[in-house]
Amino acid sequence: MNVVITGHVDHGKSTVIGRLMADTGSLPNGKLEQVKASCARNSKPFEYAFLLDALKDEQSQGITIDSARIFFKSKKRHYIIIDAPGHIEFLKNMVTGAARADAAFLCIDAHEGVQENSRRHGYLLSMLGVRQMCVLVNKMDLVGYEKRVFKSVVRKYSRFLRNINVYNVPFIPVSGIEGDNITSPSGRMSWWKGGTVLTLIDKFKEENPPDNLPFRMFVQDVFKFTAMSDKRRIISGTVSTGSLAEGDELVFYPSAKKSKVSSIEHFGENKPAKVKAGMAVGFTVTEQIYVRRGQLAVRTNEKQPQTGNVMRVNLFWLGREPFERDKEYVLKNGTEKVRVKLFDTLKVIDASSLHSDGMKKMIERHDVADCVLTTQRPVAFDIVDDFPITSRFVIVDGYEIAGGGIIREVIRDNQAKYRDKVIDRNLRWDIGSITRERRREIYGHGPSLLMVSGPEDPRKSEFAKALEKSFFDLGKKVYYLGVRNVLAGLDSDMRIKRHNLYPEDREEMIRRLAELANILVDAGIIVIATVSDLSYDERETFRTSVSPVEVHTIWVGAPEESDSRADYVIEEAAEANNHLTKVISHLDRLGVGV
Repeated sequence: MNVVITGHVDHGKSTVIGRLMADTGSLPNGKLEQVKASCARNSKPFEYAFLLDALKDEQSQGITIDSARIFFKSKKRHYIIIDAPGHIEFLKNMVTGAARADAAFLCIDAHEGVQENSRRHGYLLSMLGVRQMCVLVNKMDLVGYEKRVFKSVVRKYSRFLRNINVYNVPFIPVSGIEGDNITSPSGRMSWWKGGTVLTLIDKFKEENPPDNLPFRMFVQDVFKFTAMSDKRRIISGTVSTGSLAEGDELVFYPSAKKSKVSSIEHFGENKPAKVKAGMAVGFTVTEQIYVRRGQLAVRTNEKQPQTGNVMRVNLFWLGREPFERDKEYVLKNGTEKVRVKLFDTLKVIDASSLHSDGMKKMIERHDVADCVLTTQRPVAFDIVDDFPITSRFVIVDGYEIAGGGIIREVIRDNQAKYRDKVIDRNLRWDIGSITRERRREIYGHGPSLLMVSGPEDPRKSEFAKALEKSFFDLGKKVYYLGVRNVLAGLDSDMRIKRHNLYPEDREEMIRRLAELANILVDAGIIVIATVSDLSYDERETFRTSVSPVEVHTIWVGAPEESDSRADYVIEEAAEANNHLTKVISHLDRLGVGV
C-alpha cells in the first residue's frame, strides 16, 4: 500500500516517519548509528528527520524538498511511505507524491495549529481522490500534552474538512521526537484512548486491485518492422487498469475503431498469455486499423470511457503566470497530448482559506478552480467517479507542467450553453450549411490528408503531383499542396534566407500549412501535402489540426532515414513513380478515397 504523509512546513512529517521506522526496527542495519555519528561529527543535534531527508539542503535547512519513498513492513502488510514536502515552493513535488497514494497522514503542529498548507494539502488530497486520511496532531510535547490543545486543533480542522466534503477522519495526538503514540500508547497522554500511528496504518483498507478494474491502456506508439518481410504492426503501451489476452475485442477511443487482439508480443521466448495493470505490452490486431498515439484502448464488453472536447474539471494551478482565457496550452492525459484553452471559470477557490470568487476569470498560482476546458479535438478519458487514474491530467505552459486536475464530466453536444459559446469564442470556426456527410455523399468519397515526406529531393514533389493526377483520373476531388505554395503566400512575412527557414520559422510554417490543410479537408477534399524530413511532433501537429480525419504518411527516400511510422516507404526516390499503382492500392485498403 502507498501511504503519503503531508502537512505544513516544519510540522514534523519526516520526524514522525523516521521515528516509526526506528521504533519498529525497519531501518537498514547501522543506519541509525551512522546518522547519529554524522550529527556528532558536525556538532549538530540528532533528528529523526535526517533518516529520510537525504539532500544536503534538506538537512542544512531542516525542510523536505523532494518526495522520498520509504519501504516499511508491519505485521499485516508491506508499505511504501511517501514523505512529501510541506513548503509551498515545492507544492508540485507534494502533488507528485500524493497522486500515487492509496491513503494519507496529514501532520499539524499542535503548537502552531492549522496553517495555510495544512488546508491546502487537505484540499489537494481530496481532489486527487485519496479517500482515506488520518490527521496527526504532532509536537504534543511542546504544549505539555494538553488535551484542550488537541481538541482545539480537531475542532478547527474538522470544520475545514467538512467544507470540502471530507468526513469521519480520525485524529491522533503524537510527538514524533519523543515517540508518543507512534508505535505504542503514551503514558504522558493517559486521556487518549485511541490507537497509535502503527495501529491506524494497518486499519487503512486496500483499494480494489487495478487488475480487477476494466481494461484501460493509452496507446504509446505503433511499431512496424520492415526487416525480413515482417508485416506486423505492433500497438504498444502500458496497461493502466484491467487485463488483456489474445482474442479480446478492443475499441480505440475517440475514433471508436474495433479489432481483436491477434497476438501479444514480447521480447524473448516466453510470451505471456495475459497482461495485467502496470505491464508494458505490445500486441497485434486482426484488422489493420489506423491507431495513433494517445488513443485509449478498452475492451468492448466492459464499461466504456467518455469522449468529447468540452469538459468540466477541478483544476489546481502551480504556474508562475495565471491560467487565463484565450491563451493556448497543452493538455496531457496518459500519452494523449492536445491543445487546450480555458473556456469558463465557474468558481475559483483559494485552497488555503476556501474563499471563493465566482467572478474571477483567471486562475492564479496556488488557486483551485471548478472550470470548463475545451480541447482542439475530441479526446478519450474517464470521469473521476468512475476511474480516477484515467481522469487525471496535467496542463503544460510552454515547457513546464503548470497545473493539473481531474475530469468531473463531459459536456455533450446538446448542452448548448457551452457548445455554442465554444464555437463562437474559442474555436473561431464558422460552420457552413453543408455537412461533411453531405459532401461525402455528393463527392463519392471522404476527405484525407496524405503527407509525402523524406529527405530533401525534388523527385518527392514530382511523385506527389503524379499521385494527385492518378486520384484525379479516378474521379476524386484532390489537391496538391506544396510547401512552396505556403511560403510564397501565407508565409511571405517570414524570414527566409537562401530558401532555408530558421528553426522557429519552420514551426510556424508547419502550423500554417496544417491550418490550410484543415480548411481543404473540411471541404471534403483529398489533400496531398509535401514536407521534407517531417518529424514526429510535426506530424502530430497535422493530425491535431485535421482531426478526426486521418493522416497517412508516404516516405520517399533512403531506407535508413525512413520513418517506421510511415504507411508506405519508397526506398529509392528515382523509383517513386513506379510505385504509384501499389501506393493507391495500399491507400485504398486504408480507406483513402472511399
